[in-house]
Amino acid sequence: MSTTPPAGDPPVERTAADGPAPGQGSGVLQRRTVTVLAIAQVFSGLGNGSTLALGSILAVRLSGSEAWAGATTTALTLAAAIVAVPLSAVAVRRGRRVALVSGLVGAMVGSAVIVLAVVTGLFALLLLGAALVGLATAVNLQSRFAAVDLAADARRGRDLSIVVWSITVGAVAGPNLVRPGAVLGHALGLPEIAGPFLISLAGMAVGAIILLVGLRPDPLLTARASLGSAVGGPAPRGPAALRHGWAAIRREPRALAGLLGVLAAHGAMVAVMSMTPLHLQHLNAAQPADAAAHLHEPDLLALIGFTISLHILGMYAFSPVMGWCTDRWGRTATLLAGQAVLVVAVVLAGIGQAQVPVVTVGLLLLGLGWSASTVAGSTLLAESVDPDSRVLAQGVSDTLMGAFGAVGSAVAGALLAGAGYLGLNLTAVVLLGVAVVAVLRLTRTGAPRPGAA
Repeated sequence: MSTTPPAGDPPVERTAADGPAPGQGSGVLQRRTVTVLAIAQVFSGLGNGSTLALGSILAVRLSGSEAWAGATTTALTLAAAIVAVPLSAVAVRRGRRVALVSGLVGAMVGSAVIVLAVVTGLFALLLLGAALVGLATAVNLQSRFAAVDLAADARRGRDLSIVVWSITVGAVAGPNLVRPGAVLGHALGLPEIAGPFLISLAGMAVGAIILLVGLRPDPLLTARASLGSAVGGPAPRGPAALRHGWAAIRREPRALAGLLGVLAAHGAMVAVMSMTPLHLQHLNAAQPADAAAHLHEPDLLALIGFTISLHILGMYAFSPVMGWCTDRWGRTATLLAGQAVLVVAVVLAGIGQAQVPVVTVGLLLLGLGWSASTVAGSTLLAESVDPDSRVLAQGVSDTLMGAFGAVGSAVAGALLAGAGYLGLNLTAVVLLGVAVVAVLRLTRTGAPRPGAA
């Protein structure tokens, strides 16, 4: 049957392969699925917050060199990239519940390894722990796609955005648990900086339990069963899965446009965000030790945690607004608006690099631009590819997203050392400009596939 497209997007037709239509019994299950995913995200979001807030500082402390400042974020995002397609293949075979819970269990082990790294002072253990925590990032990303397995056309952007939004509580609380975590670490006889990771571990454990118990029936397997598809059937593995998903994206210009917008937004965001804690540390070190503006380590860590939490607030808190814009004004328009906000953010943070309040505002805008780009781009990709290839295409999207984040954080450390914080931010402007041109060309020339939702 015909559906009403968002403003600015071409008209589309629904086919049976796109899943149960509204009113066919999927509404109640869809609402329950979104609720369970959202609640689980609140707790699992605690995991990344502490790693992002303290990762660059721990990397420098344990390695003894600022050249390794971006190593923890690189390990985290690279691991998320590597496991995205395998987790998608698990979802195809076993369902979303098994895939998501497995990822969180691995991330819990990662938090414990980071604590061990702090205690032993071993840099290699820190990298291993950060990589395992990256599994939680993969889970958080794939949860947004799980939210649209049974979604109606007109609400696809909003349902996806609700799950993205739910990360807000945990992700914003994570960096702000640095001080309570330090108290916990001290009480347990551990280094203070190890404490926040214990809180992260507990949060991810709660999230895993919620998914294990609450995500029944499984949304992906239910959608496939309602169409008469084989539940738990064979799926491409390893490189074959990656090639299958990538081919599905390349066939559809609009899917490719959504992917490129997401990649540019994520790469620029991770690069600037991951180096901001170290930049703030440099600003503090430049202050005379007896100056009122000079902060001792507990207060400096609290300031860094507050700054990163505001950035994460921008990333997730307004996701429902971005979802509404995506459904109301169109995927492409919202995606391009997000890219524009990102450009403003990095220019502002770079030019105002010597003033902490200006940098903080820039980080907040950086989160908002990422939110708009990710919600709109992910929705555009999910609805543009062939339904039979959708889950693997989503996995490829997350793999490339993680890879761009890993490259961004790795290059960011060298840029910060060689060109300074301003140079890093101006490089992000170039990346975003290239993406905007590519999105405009692809969406002007690309027609939606028959049956795209």
